[in-house]
Amino acid sequence: MISGCSNEGEATTVTSDSIDAEEVLTLNPDADIFQYDGVIYETNIDWVEELSLTKDVQIGEIKTKNDSNTDFKDEMANKLPVGAKIFSAKERGDILIVELEGEILKYLAIVEG
Repeated sequence: MISGCSNEGEATTVTSDSIDAEEVLTLNPDADIFQYDGVIYETNIDWVEELSLTKDVQIGEIKTKNDSNTDFKDEMANKLPVGAKIFSAKERGDILIVELEGEILKYLAIVEG
């Protein structure tokens, strides 16, 4: 049996080592990001742009635009317009594809590494 303990009264939280919008935008104020399933995704990353990816199924769409603060919720973006469709990529689980006005944008999951 495995058990864990914490100091009396101390709240313990489990995170998926994801970085929030505030951290990303502090490092890069011009970052083009959105949040999906609790994870921030960012585009315009050189090595990601060079990948050849296949758009898979639609998994969501941008529901809210937030360019005024860093309090992000799922399906919220700072630059993408409301209604932009989010797709999974067949080749990579850590990259999502957004189709916008016929253009394909690749967004990488930003996690602490």
